[in-house]
Amino acid sequence: MSAQTYLAYDYPALSVFWSMLVFFLWIMWFVLLFRIVVDIFRDDDLGGWGKAGWLVFVVVLPFLGVFVYLIARGRNMGRREVQHARAQQQAVDAYIRETAQAAAPPTSADELAKLSGMRARGDITDEEFRRAKELVLAGSGPAKEHT
Repeated sequence: MSAQTYLAYDYPALSVFWSMLVFFLWIMWFVLLFRIVVDIFRDDDLGGWGKAGWLVFVVVLPFLGVFVYLIARGRNMGRREVQHARAQQQAVDAYIRETAQAAAPPTSADELAKLSGMRARGDITDEEFRRAKELVLAGSGPAKEHT
């Protein structure tokens, strides 16, 4: 049993180049295929049957399905991608704003508004309101944390 052994120098440089090119194109094909599948599900203009039809077409006949999809609906793929990115950015910005506001210590105006509301509801007396207001305005009231 004699098996032929191939060494690295038995594989010419041009063959390495073509192998790498084919591998790169293969990876790019799958990236394109997955982007199209994501775009099919992301498109709000398509109904359920339309999405199912395009998905079956792309899965059953991948090369033809992808090329026909790019020709028929490729123009708006970028627009949908940008809309999705903007929506994500707005959600992140809103979350950051909410988190920053929740983490910010209350200001003196916030504390005075709370005290005024408590006095209006009758939870504290006018004398207690006056003392608490003096503490807040002096800077040693509930608005500052003591350590």
